[in-house]
Amino acid sequence: MKQLLNTLYIQTQGAYLRLDHETLKVEIEKEVKKQIPLHHLGSIVTFGNVLMSPYLIHRCGEDGRSLVWLSEFGRFKGRLAGSTTGNVLLRHAQHEVVRDAAATLAIARYIVAAKLQNTRTVVMRAAREATSPDDRTQLTETAKRHAESIQKAELATDLDTLRGIEGYAAKTYFGSFTCMIRANRETFALLDRNKRPPRDPINALLSFVYTLLKNDCVSACEGVGLDPQMGFLHTLRPGRPALALDLMEEFRAPFADRLVLSLINRKQIQPKDFVTRPGGAVHLVDDARRTLLEAYQNRKQEEVQHQIIDSKAPFGLIPHVQARLLARHLRGDVPSYQPFIQK
Repeated sequence: MKQLLNTLYIQTQGAYLRLDHETLKVEIEKEVKKQIPLHHLGSIVTFGNVLMSPYLIHRCGEDGRSLVWLSEFGRFKGRLAGSTTGNVLLRHAQHEVVRDAAATLAIARYIVAAKLQNTRTVVMRAAREATSPDDRTQLTETAKRHAESIQKAELATDLDTLRGIEGYAAKTYFGSFTCMIRANRETFALLDRNKRPPRDPINALLSFVYTLLKNDCVSACEGVGLDPQMGFLHTLRPGRPALALDLMEEFRAPFADRLVLSLINRKQIQPKDFVTRPGGAVHLVDDARRTLLEAYQNRKQEEVQHQIIDSKAPFGLIPHVQARLLARHLRGDVPSYQPFIQK
């Protein structure tokens, strides 16, 4: 039996969340608009001015339920972490591997190879569906460059070299990203990757979805007892969930990027759905954000074949599967980390 715990997203400004026995109640202007059994929720994500009762916050901390606070426009602000749980021996093993340069490089190689392979699969699919010969040619060339980068990644002798290979491939990928956009290309063309804040609609979409995916990967790490801060590919910095960022690399193209492309190409997200703030920051309007969140949740429920466990699972569970596979490797149960590669 497979169960995908739901995430509740609250973006109505001024909403108030409280707990009544075992039921979560959402109030807007003192009127109850929604009631949900608390045990149905795996996490709660709020946007902007959303209030919660102290009792609800305490209960979520006790249960290990994730609470995430984002700005009104989707920028990450904070996350609730309950008392430290999980296997201390696993976290000790994780920290020991981080100190081992060779072991760290081996895991990072698998992460980069999986990212490049999954990205290449998305690009090749787009090349087959392209109606313009120029688009098809550019996407085919990008797929070729990724194949070369995968071979180079396998031979990288240090992390800096590996990061350089990944960075070159990412630049090539985003350089041809516009070729995968078939609707409203004049608005959604990706001229360069910018963030903090995003300065055009396509970067606003990508940054928003990447934030949601990162939060899911943090939850996956913590769910198996791993330290989200101690990564292998990403450099360690205070407050940076390096391991969660490592984990999400495998899912950027097949999950996040494909979701963004689908919303644009199906015209579910359109040029009118964005607003430019003073200073040049571009954000989604409320209705469009609601559309994206619904699509994100639906995407998490789609089943995909996982090659390692030889079974189908909802996409939303795959980060949790990968975190468990990584934990097995760190404990010494299996010789190497097995990344997720979508066929």
